[in-house]
Amino acid sequence: MAFVDDSKGYVTAAGGARVEDYFALLKPRVMSLVVFTAIIGLLLAPGGLTGGINPVVAIIAILCIAIGAGGSGALNMWYDADIDRVMSRTANRPIPAGRVSREEALTLGLVCSGFSVAILGLATNWVVAALLAFTIFFYAVIYTMWLKRSTPQNIVIGGAAGAFPPMIGWAAVTGDISLPSVVLFLIIFLWTPPHFWALALYKQGDYGAAGIPMLPNVAGERATKVQIVAYSVILAATSLVPSFIGMSGWLYTAVAVVTGASFLYLALRLYRADGTAMKKVARSLFTYSLSYLAVIFFALMTDHIAQLVGWL
Repeated sequence: MAFVDDSKGYVTAAGGARVEDYFALLKPRVMSLVVFTAIIGLLLAPGGLTGGINPVVAIIAILCIAIGAGGSGALNMWYDADIDRVMSRTANRPIPAGRVSREEALTLGLVCSGFSVAILGLATNWVVAALLAFTIFFYAVIYTMWLKRSTPQNIVIGGAAGAFPPMIGWAAVTGDISLPSVVLFLIIFLWTPPHFWALALYKQGDYGAAGIPMLPNVAGERATKVQIVAYSVILAATSLVPSFIGMSGWLYTAVAVVTGASFLYLALRLYRADGTAMKKVARSLFTYSLSYLAVIFFALMTDHIAQLVGWL
């Protein structure tokens, strides 16, 4: 059974939602990236691999970060249900598809957010709990409710929300924020614009129909491609910073050079492409960017472990 919310024009469910629908509200794909980078931040922190944090506490911390990320995702879906309905890639989400009501999504988001912050603070320290609370607030309020619909720089500024998890993982062990954790933050922060603008280039119609001022719709394709190249250059350079501040050795450096060069190569190909070819390369860059971040962080972790056991 369902009813129509006339104020927004989308269908909301009156009941009958499946467990999978509520899980989908938590944005599991985004959550998996958050968990992965948070784990890397936790393990790279001083003592993260050598007993600086109790394993049980570490597991609780990661679970809380995951639940917090899920809570912010549910709040995002609650607020964005109207624009999700008109975009092809989001139209089948639980709320616009009529399987879950907005009220249920809001309740789930608030409960998950509050629970995760409270338990994280009690299990670890209140510095990391405050970081998680700020991250949830930044994503749900600053990005979703304000930036996303008001400025073509929404992804640039809003990208900070997705860049906090490794810093949160680090703080779960150390109770503070230091230069290495800031570097991890910067890598994700600088990765976010070219990643999402590549998506926006071949999904311009969706964003235009939803009235979201993504850069390609506001400044045009050429300006977007220039920005993608610029951020790709800065990202590739920033990914080498761990090699110069004692965070990594030659193994990570080699991986960072190769993956960064590949990222820049695709960005330059995108800059030179037009029409159908441009959309194809944009999709390739978007797909590659997903694996890029995973490879960079995994290489950093592998290098760290290799140095600890004396392999490097």
